[in-house]
Amino acid sequence: MAVESRVTQEEIKKEPEKHIDREKTCPLLLRVFTTNNGRHHRMDEFSRGNVPSSELQIYTWMDATLKELTSLVKEVYPEARKKGTHFNFAIVFTDLKRPGYRVKEIGSTMSGRKGTDDSMTLQSQKFQIGDYLDIAITPPNRAPPPSSRMRPY
Repeated sequence: MAVESRVTQEEIKKEPEKHIDREKTCPLLLRVFTTNNGRHHRMDEFSRGNVPSSELQIYTWMDATLKELTSLVKEVYPEARKKGTHFNFAIVFTDLKRPGYRVKEIGSTMSGRKGTDDSMTLQSQKFQIGDYLDIAITPPNRAPPPSSRMRPY
């Protein structure tokens, strides 16, 4: 008699997120770098101990959502509060195979609109303490550049 598994690959890959008690858990320092031209920083801007000058330092937790981080960025940059401003998030991390950094786009949010990535957390995207967050901000009157995650066909 054959037994068939009803567990999908999607369910196997999903690790349950651990609940973080923000009252008892110390926050982490999240180093965030922003641009307002709709494009992420070049990886060479993170080389040899240098980082871009547009740094924000945010104390938060691994269960912080992209929408929550968007709100914190909007507190610092009033021009980003305009409805329709697009925020494209990427994790910048050390490349263990060769010297330098790599970037992984993780999602996007928009001021004044709900989106599918709003509830995405740092933890769910395998963010590691010590990684950087790069946010490409696009004003509402300009279309964001095509994401490298999207295919042109």
